[in-house]
Amino acid sequence: QTQTQFRREAMILARLDHPNLPKVYDFFVEDGRSYLVMDYVAGPDLRQIVDQARGREEFLREASVLDWLSQLLDALEYLHNQSPPVIHRDVKPANIKLTPQGRIKLVDFGLVKPLDPEDPRTITVVRGVGSLPYTPLEQYGGADHTLPRSDIYAVGATLYHLLTGRIPVTAQQRFLEPQSLIAPRSLNPAISPDVEKVILSAMSMHPDQRPATVAELRAQLAPDAGRRDRRGRSEVWLRALRDNFYLVVLVALLLGLAIFATARTAAVPAAATPTPLATPRP
Repeated sequence: QTQTQFRREAMILARLDHPNLPKVYDFFVEDGRSYLVMDYVAGPDLRQIVDQARGREEFLREASVLDWLSQLLDALEYLHNQSPPVIHRDVKPANIKLTPQGRIKLVDFGLVKPLDPEDPRTITVVRGVGSLPYTPLEQYGGADHTLPRSDIYAVGATLYHLLTGRIPVTAQQRFLEPQSLIAPRSLNPAISPDVEKVILSAMSMHPDQRPATVAELRAQLAPDAGRRDRRGRSEVWLRALRDNFYLVVLVALLLGLAIFATARTAAVPAAATPTPLATPRP
Protein backbone atom coordinates (compact mmCIF):
# COMPACT_ATOMS: atom_id res chain seq x y z
CA GLN A 1 0.00 0.00 0.00
CA THR A 2 2.86 2.36 0.83
CA GLN A 3 4.48 1.72 -2.57
CA THR A 4 1.19 2.35 -4.32
CA GLN A 5 0.78 5.65 -2.50
CA PHE A 6 4.36 6.61 -3.36
CA ARG A 7 3.83 5.89 -7.07
CA ARG A 8 0.64 7.95 -7.08
CA GLU A 9 2.43 10.89 -5.44
CA ALA A 10 5.46 10.59 -7.73
CA MET A 11 3.23 10.62 -10.80
CA ILE A 12 1.49 13.76 -9.53
CA LEU A 13 4.82 15.50 -8.93
CA ALA A 14 6.24 14.39 -12.28
CA ARG A 15 3.49 16.17 -14.20
CA LEU A 16 4.20 19.51 -12.50
CA ASP A 17 6.20 22.02 -14.51
CA HIS A 18 6.75 25.50 -13.11
CA PRO A 19 9.84 27.77 -12.92
CA ASN A 20 9.51 28.10 -9.13
CA LEU A 21 9.32 24.33 -8.54
CA PRO A 22 12.06 21.71 -9.01
CA LYS A 23 11.25 19.37 -11.88
CA VAL A 24 10.68 15.71 -10.99
CA TYR A 25 11.95 13.42 -13.76
CA ASP A 26 11.61 9.89 -12.47
CA PHE A 27 11.03 7.65 -9.47
CA PHE A 28 12.15 4.16 -8.51
CA VAL A 29 12.32 1.69 -5.63
CA GLU A 30 15.56 0.04 -4.55
CA ASP A 31 16.17 -2.19 -1.53
CA GLY A 32 12.75 -1.33 -0.17
CA ARG A 33 13.39 2.43 -0.34
CA SER A 34 11.53 4.83 -2.61
CA TYR A 35 13.35 7.58 -4.50
CA LEU A 36 12.41 10.65 -6.55
CA VAL A 37 14.77 11.96 -9.24
CA MET A 38 14.50 15.74 -9.48
CA ASP A 39 16.41 18.93 -10.25
CA TYR A 40 19.29 19.90 -8.01
CA VAL A 41 18.61 23.42 -6.73
CA ALA A 42 21.73 25.47 -5.95
CA GLY A 43 21.82 28.31 -3.45
CA PRO A 44 20.91 28.89 0.21
CA ASP A 45 17.46 28.54 1.66
CA LEU A 46 15.63 31.50 3.16
CA ARG A 47 16.09 30.16 6.71
CA GLN A 48 19.85 30.48 6.25
CA ILE A 49 19.46 33.98 4.81
CA VAL A 50 17.27 35.29 7.63
CA ASP A 51 19.55 33.68 10.24
CA GLN A 52 22.57 35.41 8.70
CA ALA A 53 20.76 38.76 8.78
CA ARG A 54 19.81 38.25 12.44
CA GLY A 55 23.43 37.39 13.21
CA ARG A 56 24.34 40.83 11.84
CA GLU A 57 21.49 42.33 13.91
CA GLU A 58 19.77 43.39 10.68
CA PHE A 59 16.33 42.87 9.18
CA LEU A 60 15.80 41.68 5.63
CA ARG A 61 14.59 44.43 3.30
CA GLU A 62 10.83 44.32 2.86
CA ALA A 63 11.13 44.91 -0.90
CA SER A 64 13.36 41.83 -1.29
CA VAL A 65 11.11 39.65 0.88
CA LEU A 66 8.02 40.71 -1.07
CA ASP A 67 9.75 39.85 -4.35
CA TRP A 68 10.42 36.36 -2.96
CA LEU A 69 6.83 36.20 -1.75
CA SER A 70 5.52 37.00 -5.22
CA GLN A 71 7.46 34.07 -6.68
CA LEU A 72 6.33 31.77 -3.86
CA LEU A 73 2.71 32.71 -4.52
CA ASP A 74 3.22 31.96 -8.22
CA ALA A 75 4.28 28.42 -7.29
CA LEU A 76 1.42 27.89 -4.82
CA GLU A 77 -1.18 29.30 -7.20
CA TYR A 78 0.05 26.82 -9.82
CA LEU A 79 -0.17 23.92 -7.34
CA HIS A 80 -3.60 24.90 -6.02
CA ASN A 81 -4.97 25.27 -9.56
CA GLN A 82 -4.09 21.70 -10.50
CA SER A 83 -6.93 19.23 -10.99
CA PRO A 84 -7.19 17.96 -8.34
CA PRO A 85 -5.46 20.76 -6.36
CA VAL A 86 -2.09 19.97 -4.79
CA ILE A 87 -1.45 21.21 -1.24
CA HIS A 88 2.21 21.49 -0.22
CA ARG A 89 1.61 21.33 3.57
CA ASP A 90 5.15 22.30 4.61
CA VAL A 91 5.81 25.83 3.36
CA LYS A 92 8.55 27.41 5.52
CA PRO A 93 11.80 29.38 4.97
CA ALA A 94 13.93 26.22 5.07
CA ASN A 95 11.92 24.78 2.16
CA ILE A 96 12.34 27.87 -0.02
CA LYS A 97 15.66 28.14 -1.85
CA LEU A 98 17.12 31.22 -3.53
CA THR A 99 19.14 30.38 -6.63
CA PRO A 100 22.20 32.41 -7.72
CA GLN A 101 19.96 33.89 -10.44
CA GLY A 102 17.58 35.29 -7.82
CA ARG A 103 14.81 32.76 -8.49
CA ILE A 104 12.80 31.22 -5.68
CA LYS A 105 12.30 27.44 -5.65
CA LEU A 106 9.76 25.76 -3.35
CA VAL A 107 11.25 22.38 -2.45
CA ASP A 108 10.65 19.35 -0.23
CA PHE A 109 7.41 17.74 -1.31
CA GLY A 110 7.51 15.06 1.39
CA LEU A 111 4.11 16.18 2.70
CA VAL A 112 2.52 17.15 -0.59
CA LYS A 113 -1.15 16.25 -0.79
CA PRO A 114 -3.43 15.99 -3.82
CA LEU A 115 -6.86 17.19 -2.79
CA ASP A 116 -9.89 15.31 -4.03
CA PRO A 117 -12.92 17.53 -3.37
CA GLU A 118 -15.10 14.45 -2.96
CA ASP A 119 -12.68 12.61 -0.71
CA PRO A 120 -10.28 15.13 0.89
CA ARG A 121 -7.96 12.64 2.53
CA THR A 122 -4.19 12.64 2.41
CA ILE A 123 -2.80 10.17 -0.10
CA THR A 124 0.82 11.07 0.55
CA VAL A 125 3.47 8.62 1.68
CA VAL A 126 4.52 10.84 4.59
CA ARG A 127 1.67 11.72 6.94
CA GLY A 128 3.49 14.31 9.05
CA VAL A 129 2.02 17.62 10.10
CA GLY A 130 4.74 19.86 8.71
CA SER A 131 6.84 22.19 10.82
CA LEU A 132 4.81 23.33 13.82
CA PRO A 133 5.58 27.09 13.83
CA TYR A 134 4.24 27.29 10.26
CA THR A 135 1.41 24.78 10.63
CA PRO A 136 -2.25 25.77 11.12
CA LEU A 137 -4.23 24.16 13.89
CA GLU A 138 -6.39 22.11 11.52
CA GLN A 139 -3.27 20.32 10.24
CA TYR A 140 -2.08 19.11 13.66
CA GLY A 141 -1.92 15.39 14.20
CA GLY A 142 -1.64 14.66 10.48
CA ALA A 143 -5.13 16.01 9.87
CA ASP A 144 -6.53 14.69 6.62
CA HIS A 145 -8.73 17.65 5.80
CA THR A 146 -6.34 20.41 4.76
CA LEU A 147 -7.15 23.02 2.14
CA PRO A 148 -5.33 25.79 0.24
CA ARG A 149 -5.96 27.96 3.31
CA SER A 150 -3.56 25.67 5.21
CA ASP A 151 -0.74 26.63 2.84
CA ILE A 152 -1.79 30.28 3.15
CA TYR A 153 -1.31 30.11 6.94
CA ALA A 154 2.20 28.77 6.32
CA VAL A 155 2.87 31.64 3.90
CA GLY A 156 1.86 34.16 6.57
CA ALA A 157 4.07 32.48 9.16
CA THR A 158 6.96 32.38 6.69
CA LEU A 159 6.53 36.08 5.92
CA TYR A 160 6.42 36.80 9.67
CA HIS A 161 9.73 34.98 10.19
CA LEU A 162 11.49 36.62 7.24
CA LEU A 163 10.51 40.18 8.18
CA THR A 164 10.88 39.98 11.96
CA GLY A 165 13.80 37.54 12.18
CA ARG A 166 11.81 35.49 14.71
CA ILE A 167 10.11 32.13 14.37
CA PRO A 168 6.39 32.60 15.09
CA VAL A 169 4.78 30.86 18.04
CA THR A 170 2.89 27.70 17.19
CA ALA A 171 -0.84 27.61 16.53
CA GLN A 172 -1.20 25.38 19.59
CA GLN A 173 0.39 28.01 21.83
CA ARG A 174 -1.77 30.70 20.25
CA PHE A 175 -4.85 28.59 20.96
CA LEU A 176 -3.88 28.33 24.63
CA GLU A 177 -2.61 31.92 24.86
CA PRO A 178 -4.45 34.09 22.27
CA GLN A 179 -2.13 37.10 22.87
CA SER A 180 1.12 35.15 22.49
CA LEU A 181 1.77 36.18 18.87
CA ILE A 182 3.70 39.47 18.93
CA ALA A 183 2.60 41.94 16.26
CA PRO A 184 5.22 42.05 13.44
CA ARG A 185 5.67 45.85 13.59
CA SER A 186 6.42 45.61 17.31
CA LEU A 187 9.49 43.59 16.36
CA ASN A 188 10.38 45.46 13.15
CA PRO A 189 8.86 48.95 12.79
CA ALA A 190 10.10 49.10 9.17
CA ILE A 191 7.36 46.65 8.14
CA SER A 192 4.63 48.59 6.37
CA PRO A 193 1.16 48.55 8.01
CA ASP A 194 -0.47 46.91 4.98
CA VAL A 195 2.04 44.06 4.98
CA GLU A 196 1.49 43.52 8.70
CA LYS A 197 -2.25 43.24 8.02
CA VAL A 198 -1.60 40.62 5.33
CA ILE A 199 0.60 38.59 7.70
CA LEU A 200 -1.98 38.59 10.48
CA SER A 201 -4.83 37.87 8.06
CA ALA A 202 -2.99 34.87 6.57
CA MET A 203 -2.17 33.61 10.08
CA SER A 204 -5.76 33.75 11.32
CA MET A 205 -6.49 30.77 13.54
CA HIS A 206 -9.78 29.87 11.86
CA PRO A 207 -9.42 28.91 8.18
CA ASP A 208 -12.51 30.92 7.19
CA GLN A 209 -10.82 34.11 8.40
CA ARG A 210 -7.83 33.66 6.07
CA PRO A 211 -7.72 34.56 2.38
CA ALA A 212 -9.48 31.72 0.56
CA THR A 213 -7.07 31.65 -2.37
CA VAL A 214 -3.62 32.85 -3.38
CA ALA A 215 -5.31 35.41 -5.66
CA GLU A 216 -7.17 36.83 -2.67
CA LEU A 217 -3.92 37.05 -0.72
CA ARG A 218 -2.34 38.97 -3.61
CA ALA A 219 -5.29 41.36 -3.65
CA GLN A 220 -4.71 42.16 0.03
CA LEU A 221 -1.15 43.18 -0.84
CA ALA A 222 -2.25 45.41 -3.73
CA PRO A 223 -3.04 48.64 -1.78
CA ASP A 224 0.58 48.90 -0.68
CA ALA A 225 2.08 47.99 -4.06
CA GLY A 226 2.38 51.51 -5.47
CA ARG A 227 4.02 52.87 -2.32
CA ARG A 228 6.47 49.95 -2.20
CA ASP A 229 7.34 50.46 -5.88
CA ARG A 230 8.07 54.15 -5.31
CA ARG A 231 10.12 53.39 -2.22
CA GLY A 232 11.95 50.64 -4.06
CA ARG A 233 12.82 52.95 -6.96
CA SER A 234 14.09 55.60 -4.53
CA GLU A 235 16.28 53.01 -2.81
CA VAL A 236 17.69 51.93 -6.19
CA TRP A 237 18.60 55.53 -7.07
CA LEU A 238 20.19 56.19 -3.68
CA ARG A 239 22.17 52.95 -3.85
CA ALA A 240 23.34 53.77 -7.39
CA LEU A 241 24.47 57.25 -6.30
CA ARG A 242 26.29 55.82 -3.30
CA ASP A 243 28.02 53.08 -5.31
CA ASN A 244 29.12 55.54 -8.03
CA PHE A 245 29.91 58.57 -5.81
CA TYR A 246 33.28 59.45 -7.37
CA LEU A 247 31.93 59.08 -10.89
CA VAL A 248 29.05 61.40 -10.01
CA VAL A 249 31.50 63.99 -8.59
CA LEU A 250 33.66 63.78 -11.73
CA VAL A 251 30.66 64.24 -14.01
CA ALA A 252 29.52 67.23 -11.91
CA LEU A 253 32.98 68.85 -12.18
CA LEU A 254 33.12 68.34 -15.94
CA LEU A 255 29.64 69.76 -16.31
CA GLY A 256 30.63 72.79 -14.20
CA LEU A 257 33.72 73.38 -16.33
CA ALA A 258 31.65 73.15 -19.50
CA ILE A 259 29.14 75.69 -18.18
CA PHE A 260 31.98 78.02 -17.10
CA ALA A 261 33.68 77.80 -20.48
CA THR A 262 30.42 78.45 -22.29
CA ALA A 263 29.71 81.47 -20.12
CA ARG A 264 33.17 82.97 -20.76
CA THR A 265 32.83 82.51 -24.49
CA ALA A 266 29.50 84.29 -24.46
CA ALA A 267 30.98 87.21 -22.48
CA VAL A 268 33.74 88.01 -25.02
CA PRO A 269 32.48 90.75 -27.46
CA ALA A 270 32.46 89.79 -31.07
CA ALA A 271 35.13 91.49 -33.27
CA ALA A 272 33.83 94.49 -35.24
CA THR A 273 33.23 93.74 -38.88
CA PRO A 274 34.88 96.43 -41.10
CA THR A 275 32.52 98.37 -43.31
CA PRO A 276 33.57 98.08 -46.97
CA LEU A 277 34.57 101.38 -48.64
CA ALA A 278 32.34 102.67 -51.37
CA THR A 279 33.79 102.09 -54.80
CA PRO A 280 34.25 105.47 -56.55
CA ARG A 281 32.36 105.84 -59.74
CA PRO A 282 34.45 106.48 -62.83
